[in-house]
Amino acid sequence: MTEPSDSEKQDKPSLFQTIQSILAALFGVQSGKNRERDFTKGDAGNYIGVYVILVIALVIGMVITVNMVLDAAAK
Repeated sequence: MTEPSDSEKQDKPSLFQTIQSILAALFGVQSGKNRERDFTKGDAGNYIGVYVILVIALVIGMVITVNMVLDAAAK
């Protein structure tokens, strides 16, 4: 297997760009330019992994928030 060239490495989305793309897609505001970059130059495994982690973090954050509100309302 050959190593990707420097230009191919530079074209791949960074971790920050991957997170930004997934957050934009979750809220439905992904730009066409970024979507095109993600589908042509991105690695599906990276996007799936980051997506799963972000969704789990979102669910945990919602559970904590709801529990805090319910505890405050019970007092």
